[in-house]
Amino acid sequence: MTPTYSYYRDILRGQRMPCAFVDVDLLDENIAAIKARAGAKTIRVASKSVRVPWALRRILDADPVYQGVMAYNAHEAVFLSEQGFDDILLGYPMWREGDIRAVCGELRKGKRIVLMVDASEQIGHTAQVGLAEGVTIPLCIDVDMSSSFPGIYFGVRRSPITAPQHLEPLLNALDKAKGVSLVGLMGYEAQIAGLGERNPANGMANLLIPFLKRRSVRELAARRAKAVEAIRARGHTLDLVNGGGTGSMESTREEPDVTEITVGSGFFSSSQFDYYTAFRHNPAAAYAIEVVRIPMPGLYTCAGGGYPASGPASKDKLPLPYLPEGAKLLGQEGAGEVQTPIAYNGPEKLGLGEPVFLRHFKAGELFERFNTALLISKGKVIDEVPTYRGMGKCFL
Repeated sequence: MTPTYSYYRDILRGQRMPCAFVDVDLLDENIAAIKARAGAKTIRVASKSVRVPWALRRILDADPVYQGVMAYNAHEAVFLSEQGFDDILLGYPMWREGDIRAVCGELRKGKRIVLMVDASEQIGHTAQVGLAEGVTIPLCIDVDMSSSFPGIYFGVRRSPITAPQHLEPLLNALDKAKGVSLVGLMGYEAQIAGLGERNPANGMANLLIPFLKRRSVRELAARRAKAVEAIRARGHTLDLVNGGGTGSMESTREEPDVTEITVGSGFFSSSQFDYYTAFRHNPAAAYAIEVVRIPMPGLYTCAGGGYPASGPASKDKLPLPYLPEGAKLLGQEGAGEVQTPIAYNGPEKLGLGEPVFLRHFKAGELFERFNTALLISKGKVIDEVPTYRGMGKCFL
């Protein structure tokens, strides 16, 4: 069943707004669909795009294909470990000694947390902490997966390792270091995984994006394979080779060296993923704001709702009115912190106190705005669960 405005309106009647919710039935459908897209690879769940521990557990418990978490912050990784999660890969490097020591505390308990590095200095620094703490800290090297075409930098600026020869200083540092061990390689192809081909905010660039993606896929597959080869030639055994994201599963799964694909946003399917041609998942998370005044016919002003996404300031980073169908933000005002005007002239009768439903552009960022998420299934609210914020956690 495709949920309608009246379906969610009736379920949430009487709830305090703004409120965020997860449609459990749609989430379960997404979990099954993402498993089918993975081919023979396992899937690591990106916590950045979830941020609700209940949802992380539901995904990981759904099928053996889901193995491990990719965390975005050291303290988040420690928090998740304390909550019972294991096999945690840090997606980003960290430097602060106290953060590394906190991870060491979980390693001493027998938990597995792998730290990310992309510089020899990070390896030496981490090794010193590992030695002092009496543990061996597992490391993963982040290889940059961006492509550079004439006049176009296609990707995001992450690791300085853009070619196999750039690995040499890191491998030399590993040869000398005690207190660390290399267990993994990661390469995140953001320009494939996170860039849709039909996003109206990209304008005429949409005509070029599919071509750039095809070129980039070929290039980055060769780069990742050469990086794996260079590391293994130095005698290292890689437990994991991580790649991909929601938008790149079909290409990443074809690389023989890749052992796992990271997926996050696809489980809630934020509005960012409405603009892909290869797949479509269910909008399983959204939020409701309440009509509090009607300044004129066809215009409904709601309380709150201004939750923009991170990234370059552009129209697509604003929340997307979802239901009722045909509802729109005003270009002159957008979505505001204290009020959001919604233009709507459709068949639904919106009155004072009625909800309007919106979706965030990025999945996990929505739940930084709410202490709890309502769980909806089979026509009713079945539970209310805490988000990171609701558990008193703010990691960045």
